[in-house]
Amino acid sequence: MTIRLRLTLWFSGILAATLIVLCLAIYFFVNMNTFADVKEQLRDQANDYNVYKYEYGLNQMELNLQKKSPFVDKNYFVQLVNYTEGVIKQSAELGSNGLKFPIPEAKSNPKNGYVKATLKTDSGEILPFLIYQRVIPNNTEEGEIIGLLQVGTVVASETNYLTGLRVILIASSVICLMIAFSVGLFLARKALQPIERVIRSTEQIQSGSDLSVRIPIEGPKDEIGHLVYTLNIMLSRIEMAYNGLDESYKAQRRFVSDASHELRTPLTTIRGNIELLQRMWSKTLDPGEAGDIVLALDTERWELSNEAMQDISAEARRMSTLVNDLLALARADAGYEMEKTPQPMLPIVEEVGRRAGLLPRNAEWRIGDLSALDGYRVNGNADYLQQLLFIFIENAFKYTPSGWIEMSATRRENQLGIIIKDTGIGMNPKEVPHIFDRFYRADESRGKTVGTGLGLSIAKWIIDEHRGSIEVTTMEEEGSTFVIWLPIDFSPQPASIIIEGTDRIED
Repeated sequence: MTIRLRLTLWFSGILAATLIVLCLAIYFFVNMNTFADVKEQLRDQANDYNVYKYEYGLNQMELNLQKKSPFVDKNYFVQLVNYTEGVIKQSAELGSNGLKFPIPEAKSNPKNGYVKATLKTDSGEILPFLIYQRVIPNNTEEGEIIGLLQVGTVVASETNYLTGLRVILIASSVICLMIAFSVGLFLARKALQPIERVIRSTEQIQSGSDLSVRIPIEGPKDEIGHLVYTLNIMLSRIEMAYNGLDESYKAQRRFVSDASHELRTPLTTIRGNIELLQRMWSKTLDPGEAGDIVLALDTERWELSNEAMQDISAEARRMSTLVNDLLALARADAGYEMEKTPQPMLPIVEEVGRRAGLLPRNAEWRIGDLSALDGYRVNGNADYLQQLLFIFIENAFKYTPSGWIEMSATRRENQLGIIIKDTGIGMNPKEVPHIFDRFYRADESRGKTVGTGLGLSIAKWIIDEHRGSIEVTTMEEEGSTFVIWLPIDFSPQPASIIIEGTDRIED
């Protein structure tokens, strides 16, 4: 629910409560004043009658009325109830119309006061009555009621007046509420327009990359104007902080890229010299070529030197791999976009499978069914696609000390899937969301296998660049399965043109 609607509902609710209280006060005030004179006249008329009784026989009593003033108003109807004899006496106007006032039981201990009743005449007319009843006590026995005097009058005009007043109050309240709701909604919209303008401006700043945009200040310098001013100051500080971080991040990327470039040359030189030394030592220690020199060499010194050279060579290879990985990630962070063209996937995967069979490994290397790739292309870069597959294959070789690794292919709708499955050490499924983070390595692999933890990060970047996805299924000590999904390229292939008179085919 919007703030505008909430404000309008709150305003309308308060107004409705106020109107209800006001209308009830008006209605009860008018009702009290309307019946005040009628009640007073009814009470005077009831008190103007003298009730006298005749006692005869045992427990027999007759009640009669005697009016003090001779004038009798025809608008008043009189009914006298004799509880002792069960006799009801009525005035001529009341009896001729077949009307009878409601009679309370003597056991209910009726009191002096007013009651309202709606009676139906013999002709079917329904009349509202206001009745004043006066209790006639027994003078000999205290608390005993022997009769009831009821004087009533028709209050149709007063009732109709109050009914009309109720209709007017309800209708006017509803109309006022509707008008107030509409006007309140309009005023709330007008009052909140500056906030909507602030929202639109902030959305433009959020969706764009230019943090120099500011929210325009319009209207008076009220609370909203102060809010806009504060937001602009905050945006200025955010822009300054972002620019500083961006410059630092660019400098870091430049440093990583430059350092990677600079480190590749000395590392290549170190690796070349170590390999040269190893070959020279090997020739020196060849008994067929060295002769007596072999006998002069200290065997223990050779073993130590050879071990040192092997360690230097291994570390140089590891650092070369790390530098190459850092360079690839630096390019990815710098927004490098690889050149992509439609590539047939089957030849690429077959070439990777052939070359992977030459890599050092402990497990069996299998190439499964790749027919799902036949005839399908992917819009990508062949070199990076090969690098992607080699990353997962070398990863499987590394974490599969025994068993087998298999590469196969599948197809699903408009995607090609390359499956790399192994029976290696696997991992905890909870670690799957983190394996593509940089420098992350599963706990059970630390200390057991060498690596930098950057290979899968590079693989994820290559997959993202090709608009693909990756599925991982793994279980500890049961192996892992990686499925690389790449979208199929359905663009038309360039037609081959055969030039007559030659054997050359041009695309």
